This record gives sequence, structure tokens and C-alpha cells, in this order.
Amino acid sequence: MNRSAYFAAALLAGCAAVPPAPTPVAKSQLAPTGTLRVAVFTGNPVIGSKTASGELRGTTVILGRQLAEAAGVPVQLIEYTAVAKMVEESKLGAWDVAVVAFDRARIPVLEFARPHVVVDLTYLVPPGSTLQNVSQVDQKGMRVAAARGAATTLFLMRTLTEAEVTVADNEPAAFALLRDGKAQAYAQNRYMLLGIADALPGARVLEGSFSSARMCLVLPKGRPLALDYVESFVERAKKSGAVAKAIEQSGLRGVDVAP
Repeated sequence: MNRSAYFAAALLAGCAAVPPAPTPVAKSQLAPTGTLRVAVFTGNPVIGSKTASGELRGTTVILGRQLAEAAGVPVQLIEYTAVAKMVEESKLGAWDVAVVAFDRARIPVLEFARPHVVVDLTYLVPPGSTLQNVSQVDQKGMRVAAARGAATTLFLMRTLTEAEVTVADNEPAAFALLRDGKAQAYAQNRYMLLGIADALPGARVLEGSFSSARMCLVLPKGRPLALDYVESFVERAKKSGAVAKAIEQSGLRGVDVAP
């Protein structure tokens, strides 16, 4: 490739990575208050987290800031510690964009962009458990702890035929059910469970997975042009390496860019 062709290719690649500004109507749908209000669920570190000093971090924060910059609006981060409350408050217009795992039960409430992050779903079992892989969990008498409104919970309530899903208000409460002997397994994504296992010596994350969580940027219903813009932003962010960089900056192991 000659020098002129090289610089032309580099220029095209750079332009492809920079999202265009939204149309005025799309911008008003994306940020109707003039500020992009990004809801950050901190109960799942694949989505977001909060430092000891109170700073919100994670892939949602990074991509939310980039989306606001591309749209030419300021950003406001809003913390949620319970995913069910965050999803419910989309009906009130409390936020403009968030990240949740795709689940068909959420389609009546949320508009989904295509997934940008994917991670395996599996189980954490307590010390002394004889369970070795995920296929052994679905049996009579087995109680599986899961957080209310989580995609993991919604999926298991549809698919488990013998085991019982024991629903807790949030992720810490779900882990407490396992720790206190009120459940024989706790369901969540592999990255999250590997971190939690350190708080319960002898606990293990089971081999294999029962599904995968496909994390998506979501909007409240009724914002079609904003959704189109977010879809375009997500595709550019995946192709440019921005999503991969957000995963790396957030220190997430076993978490991948969605195809």
C-alpha cells in the first residue's frame, strides 16, 4: 500500500469510529431533558459498580459517557441497586438509557439495542456441595437463589422443571440465601460469581453454563429514532474496539464483546 492509500484508509477508519451527531428529533428522544440520564445498575459488576468513595464505574458508565459525547449533550449518572426497580422506573421516564441483559419478558417495557457484551451464566454452590456441573442443579428439593427482576431469574423461572427458584430482593440478598443455607445454588454470571466466591471460603462456581447473558443498551418505550441512533452507536463501538476497551478498563475477566 502506497503512502497516500495508507493515509486514506486510516482516515476512513477514523471516520467510521466517530459516530455522527443525531438528528434534532432523535436527540430530543434520546435526551428529552437536554441531559442524557444514564441508569447504572451497580448490583452486577459486568454492568456497573460503585467505589468506596461513591464513584460509579464500569462499562455502562464508559459507554454512557461516550454516547452523551457523540450526541452532544451532558450526562447524568443515576445509580440503581435493584434491577427490577430500574426496569420499572423506565415507565416513569426516570432515565434515558441503561444496560440490562436481554430477556423476552422485558420486551413490553424496554427497547433493546443489539447486544454489546456477553458473559456465561452459571451457579455458585456452598462449601461441601456435591454438585459438580450445571446439569445437576435442576432436581427436586433444590432451591436456587436469584435476584428479583434479573434476566437470570426470568430465564430460570421459565426453564427449570424440578428445582425451585427462590427470589431475593437484590443480588446481596440472593447471596445471603446461599450463605445462610436457605438455597443450594446461586445463579448469576460467571464473572460476578467468581468474585463473590471469595467471600464464602469453600464455595465453588460450577463447570459449564446454563445460558449466556447478552448485555444491551436499552431505552424506555416510544423512542424509535433514539433507538436507531443507539443501535448505530453500539455497532460503531463494537467495530472500533471501544466496547473491548471498556471491558478491559473495567477489569472484567471472561466477558466478551458480543458478536
